[in-house]
Amino acid sequence: MSIHPTAIVAEGAQIPVSCTVGPYCTIGANVVLGEDCELISHVVLDGHLTMGSKNRVYPFACLGVAPQDLKYAGEPTRLEIGDGNTIREYVTISRGTVGGGGVTSVGSGCLIMAYTHIGHDSSIGNGCILANSATLAGHVIVEDYAVVGALCPVHQFCRIGKYSYIGGGTTITQNVLPYSLTSIERNNHAYGLNKVGLERRGFTPEQMKELRAAYRLLLASKMNTTQALEAMRETIAAGNAGEHVAYLADFIANSERGVIK
Repeated sequence: MSIHPTAIVAEGAQIPVSCTVGPYCTIGANVVLGEDCELISHVVLDGHLTMGSKNRVYPFACLGVAPQDLKYAGEPTRLEIGDGNTIREYVTISRGTVGGGGVTSVGSGCLIMAYTHIGHDSSIGNGCILANSATLAGHVIVEDYAVVGALCPVHQFCRIGKYSYIGGGTTITQNVLPYSLTSIERNNHAYGLNKVGLERRGFTPEQMKELRAAYRLLLASKMNTTQALEAMRETIAAGNAGEHVAYLADFIANSERGVIK
């Protein structure tokens, strides 16, 4: 095990031999690391924190710290992080609160860039990218392979659909449609399909065609959201749209905060 002599590791912390702990890191007693993790330097791991394997954490990141919630009274809530994540400088990820379910979670294969904040009881999926200074309030859900641009504030209880892309500086106060491009440059509106991102993730031409047709109903027709949703359901029932359009329809139907169109 490689632990720098200036690091402070509390008794009870579980650190495999394959891990590297750099200078001036601080690791709490209830921290459990997976294999091959690297803490470069000045990293703080606090609270009941479980981290999977092959994570790399850069200087001055603070993970598992107490939530920024006035109701928090020191309860043993958790932060759970998956495998193969890159967590850059000055990232803060708070553990959960009792009122929010007690767990903040981050999936696997994510890139969390410098100065990003992930608030208490949030859930980040797999393969997500949170660009520099993305700011997620408590109870935010970011689904798989979504991209949150730099300097984006995301309101509490918002849901960011999978494979979506949010442009830098966009304020998010409602749910972000899956597969969409949403940007402040378009007056904080969704303005189309995340074509490049979907192609990179292996979506077939037929799947792209189905999603384009669904987005035309949502964004380019004279229908309101309810009418567009009914039209999508009819397309699905007729066998002319697959699982991705069905997921899009369910996402809209279940969005209590409404969706950004």
